[in-house]
Amino acid sequence: MLKMTHLSKVYRTEVVETHALRDFSISVSAGEFVAVTGPSGSGKTTFLTIAGLLEEFTGGEYAIDGVNVRGLNDTKRSRLRNEKIGFIFQAFNLIPDLNVHDNIEVPLRYRGMGGAERRKRIGEALERVGLSARLKHYPAELSGGQQQRVAIARALAGSPKLLLADEPTGNLDTQMARGVMELLEDLHRDGATIVMVTHDPDLAARAQRNIHIVDGQVVDLVEDPRFHGRDGSSGKIASA
Repeated sequence: MLKMTHLSKVYRTEVVETHALRDFSISVSAGEFVAVTGPSGSGKTTFLTIAGLLEEFTGGEYAIDGVNVRGLNDTKRSRLRNEKIGFIFQAFNLIPDLNVHDNIEVPLRYRGMGGAERRKRIGEALERVGLSARLKHYPAELSGGQQQRVAIARALAGSPKLLLADEPTGNLDTQMARGVMELLEDLHRDGATIVMVTHDPDLAARAQRNIHIVDGQVVDLVEDPRFHGRDGSSGKIASA
C-alpha cells in the first residue's frame, strides 16, 4: 500500500542544510492501522506531507498502491492524491463559507464525478459518520467533534486507498476525541488503511502498529508495556 525506501528530504537555504528525513524506510500494508510517533521536530510532519504527495522528496523511492511517484508531474501527482489518499487534519480544514454537503463535494467535483454519484457518496459518507441530519449546516454551526467527523466524511467520500490522519483529536476535548478515535477504529475494522501521526501514547496504543521517528529516521522496534493492541496483546513502539 505505502512503501518508502531509503527516502531522504533535505531543506536548503544559502547557509543551512537541514536533513528532515534520512535513509527513511517504512512499509504499510493494506488494511493496517499504523500510528507514527516521535518528539517535535523528529520528521513526522515531513513524512506525512510526503506520504500525502503534498511535498516532494530529495532521494530514495516512494510507491503508493504500487505506483512509483518519483518523477510524476504536478498534474499526475494531484490526480493520484485525489483518487487514492484521504486526509484528516487536526484543524479540520473545512471551508467556512460552504455547508457540510458542499465541503464534502469539492474533491469529488475536482475528480470530475457526476452529480448522481456525488450525491450518493456524500449521503453514504455522512451516514457513516452519523451526521446525515447536518447536511445543510455550516462549519461554525457544528461542534469540534462534528467538524472532524465532516472532515472524515469528506475523506471517505472519495473511497481512498489510504487515510492519513494528522493529530486528528488534537483540537478536541476528551469526549469528542474518544468518539473520533472510535470512528477511526470502526473504519479500520471495515478494512481501511490508516496512518495516524500523534503525540499521544494512549492514542498510539490503540493502533495496530507503532512507528517511532527520531531525527528523521525510523528507530528499531521493541516491546513496550505501555502500548497494548485492541485485542489485549502488547503493542510495539520504537526505541533508539
